[in-house]
Amino acid sequence: MKTLTEQERKTLHDAAYEIRRLSVEMITYGMWGHIGGAFSLAEILAVLYFHAMTVDPENPAAEHRDRLILSKAHGSPALYAALAARGYYPTEKVYTYCELGGLEGHTHIESAPGIEASGGPLGMGLSVAVGIALGLRRKENPRSRVFCIVGDGECNEGNIWEAAMSAAHYHLDNIVTIVDYNKVMAKSFVWESMSIEPIADKWRAFGWNVLECDGHDIEDVAATLYTARWISPNGKPTAIIAHTVKGKGVERAEFNYKWHTHAPDPKTADEMLRELASRYGYEPIGYTKTAESLEKESFYGGE
Repeated sequence: MKTLTEQERKTLHDAAYEIRRLSVEMITYGMWGHIGGAFSLAEILAVLYFHAMTVDPENPAAEHRDRLILSKAHGSPALYAALAARGYYPTEKVYTYCELGGLEGHTHIESAPGIEASGGPLGMGLSVAVGIALGLRRKENPRSRVFCIVGDGECNEGNIWEAAMSAAHYHLDNIVTIVDYNKVMAKSFVWESMSIEPIADKWRAFGWNVLECDGHDIEDVAATLYTARWISPNGKPTAIIAHTVKGKGVERAEFNYKWHTHAPDPKTADEMLRELASRYGYEPIGYTKTAESLEKESFYGGE
């Protein structure tokens, strides 16, 4: 694979930053959400939507599009942000997050264009992805790919492995599963709650090709997705173990289970956004909805 051009790197870097920025904005304004798991997805979603996937924001239902299933559906802020940044809908729509008639807290197929499946119960997304991949095969659509992002915590659930076994049985090499391996669950580290190691060997044992990458290195993510799409297909599905950091980009949230489900108050959001801008090399922009959120502030809890 050719290396990314300087312009491609900048585009993906900008997209990853925008995904984190908008995630903070919508979670703060909606007073609920999962910052840690949204941040760990930023580079993965940036590369998927701005480089690796075949999509058309003006025609989200195009027959030969690639499909993305977010099995860890609580990471929805990152997906909503990626879709907005990619042009599926105006950025202002993210401020309907967790409001009646707006973007759902977990992905809902009818809440916005570009959402391929509803989610909520962990472990279900891979089964949906397998069904879609099998349908594409039977429609004789050899080019479209189904990308499924699962959380590492999901991988201690049996239905993940039932779906994995099915994908291998049906030789679905049009499916790529990305494990967001950020090592942290809602209340502890993964290895404390239910260890999933040796995770790569487990996917291999279920009949999958396995690749690994640094989930925050744009070049590495892009190269690995290229291999998964164009080099690996051999009658087996492919799993990518993406090594990530929960809460990546904001020091107080990194590897911190307290930021698995937590909405910052406007002051904390402002601090987070300025830290993100400083870390990623952008002009500092504070929390833009502060004035509108003051009346809500009494509902926020502490860290």
